[in-house]
Amino acid sequence: MTQPEIRTHAVRPSEDERDRALGVLRDGAGSGRLSHDTFLGRMEVVLQATSRAELDAVMADLPTGGPAERFVLRTVGRISAFGERIGRAWRIERLPGLNLPQAGATQLTIGRIPGSGLRLHDASVSRHHAELRHEGGGWVLYDLGSTNGTHVNGHRIAGGVRVRPGDQVRFGNLEFRLANG
Repeated sequence: MTQPEIRTHAVRPSEDERDRALGVLRDGAGSGRLSHDTFLGRMEVVLQATSRAELDAVMADLPTGGPAERFVLRTVGRISAFGERIGRAWRIERLPGLNLPQAGATQLTIGRIPGSGLRLHDASVSRHHAELRHEGGGWVLYDLGSTNGTHVNGHRIAGGVRVRPGDQVRFGNLEFRLANG
């Protein structure tokens, strides 16, 4: 007579175990050890894991230190990012100023073509690059389908975006900081 087979099922991970694994993944992404895509893929595995072994496999190449180690890693990451933010702020303050038009003006064309209100002599600037229009008590910057784009505070614009003194604008490769005229 043979013994009956007894199947054992893997113990499903508890919510606390899943939370701990997600914390390790967040710390790994925050410290630069995981790319955003890798983080998202592993997070999906953690949320659908049916065994503790799956959780362990997801965290195998990441440090799983205690709260003090995680605090130190987060602090070092923030300090590293602080230097980058200071450098960016310093660079923005050193940009040449571009005065917004005086009161009473309704628009300003920006481009490389003669006759532009603001003529920029740079090959990265389109002939008809952008236009500033006075609308609703403020200035709105429009990209006119330029090849190399118009950017406000680091974001490429499509259509119109309200701008104010202190904003960083870029036409092609030329950057300016807006100021009152």
